Amino acid sequence: MESLFLDTAYLAYLENFMTENRKDGFVKVLENRTKHFTVAVEDLFQLHNTSAVMRSCEVFGIQELNVVEQRFGKKIDKEIAMGAEKWVDIHRFNSNQDCIDNLKARGYQIIATTPHDDDCLLEDFDITKPSAIFFGTERLGLSEEVMQQADGYLKIPMVGFTESLNISVSAAIILQNISTRLRKSDIDWKLTEVEVLEKRIDWARKSIKDIDFITRKYLEKQ
Repeated sequence: MESLFLDTAYLAYLENFMTENRKDGFVKVLENRTKHFTVAVEDLFQLHNTSAVMRSCEVFGIQELNVVEQRFGKKIDKEIAMGAEKWVDIHRFNSNQDCIDNLKARGYQIIATTPHDDDCLLEDFDITKPSAIFFGTERLGLSEEVMQQADGYLKIPMVGFTESLNISVSAAIILQNISTRLRKSDIDWKLTEVEVLEKRIDWARKSIKDIDFITRKYLEKQ
């Protein structure tokens, strides 16, 4: 099955079952997708916040969301996500350390979103490095485990009496800012040709009814 996700003939076959608008829409959206930034949410108690962060990832073109599920549930609130779970790749981890190790192995620096002595204001954040933006729990913020291993600290400038924002609001503000700046830059931020092909096939499969039957028919012809 994995080889099918790199099979251009399979993609062409699937596209026979799709409208031109849907095919063109996939191509257009993928032109603005990136893995230069990724998002990690740490063991959120309120499930709808994870779903809302996922939706922000989709809206602002962040292709991957990393979810630590050490203590709380593994369900996505689809009413809040509003279909975003189809278009964003979700990577699940059983612990903060597993998530951190995976992201660092993939070349990401760990950025903690929290006020800190060495923090950086959002407007001054260096977008050139591939970064994993970590968001913590509503009650306690990010864990010491993440804080101690972070490569940098990022905060949203605020001038009112309130000292913090809901995580879903914070994520939306940060992702809108850094994704807009990224697209205006000379950084090589787009998905590779192989990644685009994989997602076109993945999204086509998620859009077609009776996909297993249709795939069997394709394989029988090979």
